[in-house]
Amino acid sequence: MNKRVSLTTQAHHILLNYLNTGDITIDATVGNGHDTLFLARQVGKQGFVFGFDVQQQAIISTKSRLQSEDFIDNVELIHACHSTIEHAIPPQYHGIIKAIMFNLGYLPGGDKRIISKTDSTLAAIQQSITLLAPTGIITITAYPGHSGGELETEIIKQWFEQLSPKHYTRQLIYSSEKITAPRLFIIKKHLS
Repeated sequence: MNKRVSLTTQAHHILLNYLNTGDITIDATVGNGHDTLFLARQVGKQGFVFGFDVQQQAIISTKSRLQSEDFIDNVELIHACHSTIEHAIPPQYHGIIKAIMFNLGYLPGGDKRIISKTDSTLAAIQQSITLLAPTGIITITAYPGHSGGELETEIIKQWFEQLSPKHYTRQLIYSSEKITAPRLFIIKKHLS
């Protein structure tokens, strides 16, 4: 019997082909820090990770996870909405970010009424495109099965489908055939 691999795990496997020691990356939704730690491990002590979350609980949880693995020195956690991403990332890093991860929805183990919002998520994704290095990659895991998640996923899908194939390779992975199943959007920037 084949065990289904989570979309988050699939995103990690895909990013392994793109990340190198010394790269600069962003976790746009740190949550409990799993993606942040993954990115920190991949880029090593010579690389750097910027992590965003609107919830202080997420920042605290992620900081604890990073400290326990001795990866806190190459990560900056920013307690702010990801829609501020372009302004919060220092200008010298614009255009050289190798990977940006979004894992939308609500904080696992947290208040399920606090969710990522369609407008701020779309703004963050649009800003992220401008921050990417040539051949950079964005992964967006979206969850249409919770209240507010269906609209957020649909708006992201509409935006995603309008990206120029001349400049970006797009891939969409569904976790199952159910309409409420999570989706993984992958955006790879082409060399200009």
